[in-house]
Amino acid sequence: MLRIALAAALLATPLAAEETKEQSCQYQAEVVAAIQKARLDRVKERNVPQAVAETSPTWPENYNAAIPLIAPWVYEQKMRDVRKKDLGAAWLELCLQQ
Repeated sequence: MLRIALAAALLATPLAAEETKEQSCQYQAEVVAAIQKARLDRVKERNVPQAVAETSPTWPENYNAAIPLIAPWVYEQKMRDVRKKDLGAAWLELCLQQ
């Protein structure tokens, strides 16, 4: 939980002047969803950054730095939750509340 709080705190504020909090949270949610997909595709946790990069994500490149911070949280979730829940949507909701 500490890792998720740290990652959220680091990413909760927009990195560029023209980027809104909503945009930042949306990009973060996309990162979480990509990590969730990698887990569903049975990618080993240590290979997640490369696997996600190979999907040519559309978020700004600086969000790639969050992948190693968020991946452990996704990989700690029970597989039934990873299959049934939308972790990206949950992240977006939490991010917007901060």
